[in-house]
Amino acid sequence: MCSVKEAYKQCEVVIKHHSKTFYKAFSLLPKDERNAVWAVYSFCRRVDDIVDEGRNPEAELVLFKAEFDQFLKGEYDAENPSWLALDDVFGRYEMDARAFHDLIKGQEMDLTINRYETLDDLLDYSYHVASTVGLMLLPILAPGKTDVLKDGGISLGLAMQLTNILRDISEDLDRDRIYLPQELMRKHGVTECMLRAGVVDDSFISLWEEIASEAESLYAEAFKTMKEYPLSSRIPVRGAAYLYREILPTIRSKKHKVFGQKHYVDEETKKEIVVGLSSL
Repeated sequence: MCSVKEAYKQCEVVIKHHSKTFYKAFSLLPKDERNAVWAVYSFCRRVDDIVDEGRNPEAELVLFKAEFDQFLKGEYDAENPSWLALDDVFGRYEMDARAFHDLIKGQEMDLTINRYETLDDLLDYSYHVASTVGLMLLPILAPGKTDVLKDGGISLGLAMQLTNILRDISEDLDRDRIYLPQELMRKHGVTECMLRAGVVDDSFISLWEEIASEAESLYAEAFKTMKEYPLSSRIPVRGAAYLYREILPTIRSKKHKVFGQKHYVDEETKKEIVVGLSSL
């Protein structure tokens, strides 16, 4: 059996490989909080991989839910570094099990729903797959401040998920998923055929920008309460938000060409944002 220290290390490898943006931002945390974030991310990644890469995702997700229920009772596979690290996290912090259950529910939605009619429908989905992560992390990043920071944390998760959706339109199409609300597509005159053809015209740009405007408003809401975070976590949280928000102007600078490619914030801009955090 690996040690808790080794378990955290393996969780770190997971986030370092799959999310360089989050890894860069949360590496600024003190050691204990940083390790706890790695463990929570590993949990989230496991659920995501079941849905996106599992051979039989429905059955695998049912099994994972049962494993998590057993984990909450103190029964888990101690040979699994993800469960071992997460158990240490639950022992150190007042974790919210409901947020974990809600995340799993969001991933279940991806197994049965591949189109969303309204923006509200999309925001409900985004809460389940993204805002829940913020709620999981709040007891780690701001102990005792969960009530004050909850709404801002939810807004940040929604903003980040909308950003993901606007960046990953092409990748999602490959999985026959269209997260752009059908109601807004009709409003702007964008059809599924146009998306599949990779058409970037005024209609597509106006649709993209309407959703981007919603994301930017949600980022602004999230920033209103960030001063309530302890300084040790305020900088990493703000950094993650800035780094993610920067994806939107990056896509604009590429003339909204999101088809057949995935845009990332360049390393120089990332460095400028991280360095600029020290003056906040």
